[in-house]
Amino acid sequence: MQYEDVSVYSAKLIANIEKVIVGKRNVVEKAVVALYSGGHVLLDDVPGLGKTMLARAIAKSIDVTFRRIQGTPDLLPSDIIGISIYNPDTKRFVFKKGPIFSHIVLVDEINRATPKTQSALLEAMGESQISVEGTGIELAAPFFVMATQNPVEFEGTFPLPEAQMDRVLISLAIGYPDARGEEEIITRQNERHPIYSLTAVAGAEDIIAIQKIVPTVHVDKSLLEYIIRITAATRSAGDVALGASPRGSISLCRAAQSLALIRGRDYVIPEDVKELAVDTLKHRLILTSESRLKKSSAQGIIERILGDTPVPVKQDKGE
Repeated sequence: MQYEDVSVYSAKLIANIEKVIVGKRNVVEKAVVALYSGGHVLLDDVPGLGKTMLARAIAKSIDVTFRRIQGTPDLLPSDIIGISIYNPDTKRFVFKKGPIFSHIVLVDEINRATPKTQSALLEAMGESQISVEGTGIELAAPFFVMATQNPVEFEGTFPLPEAQMDRVLISLAIGYPDARGEEEIITRQNERHPIYSLTAVAGAEDIIAIQKIVPTVHVDKSLLEYIIRITAATRSAGDVALGASPRGSISLCRAAQSLALIRGRDYVIPEDVKELAVDTLKHRLILTSESRLKKSSAQGIIERILGDTPVPVKQDKGE
């Protein structure tokens, strides 16, 4: 697959997903960015806006395995990873794989699962493998987790730990549709939900091929320095108790490379970085108690940093 092929392929994939997710191209595009980057997505929004449908639409648009895990307080790590079952015929234990052994995994309401169960996802999301009785088992390729949580309800929930949040590449909110978009949603679902007629437009091998191309997209040294200045500024911002780690810089750079490919370029420009900075960094910040009382937000802090950080004016486009 060549650079120019990725843009054509991406347009087809995004258009297919938009048969289900109406009027939210920016969200769909960023979800695809995470997929291409080999990262994972946290959908943090109120119920009824299509978080689950977005995950299902992506899975049905690609000919891969898909499993859904419902986060509940009684969900156990073994419910996700799997369990060893004794076979009396062979007198040996046989490992029965759990739903994590799928290409695309939707973890619905992840913050309703206990911290012990949430931690079962940590190794999978960070290393694309899980450990069973001291042995590492690689997960499917591509491996893509989409987790959802409701930011309104807090009773019976367990906030995701910092280590878990740092393994999320992009945090997204779908948001309410406008009047025209909502009318189209009602019209499309009047007889039959479009998710049931969605067909695959690509396979696992296509995603793997694109994931191999992403790191080859040119990033000028001045843009690398720009990314580092942005993430470094989150560590010294007055309202921030804990800023973005180097993993945040890596994630922002990789996401910008993926977005450049989707836009038909083999090089990154400052606009790619600016467009993705908030969504790749906001969930990595821990605000001070005083800033939360002042109702400051991580998004507002990063937007202020973007406004204060000089943008590189000249880059080598690798031509």
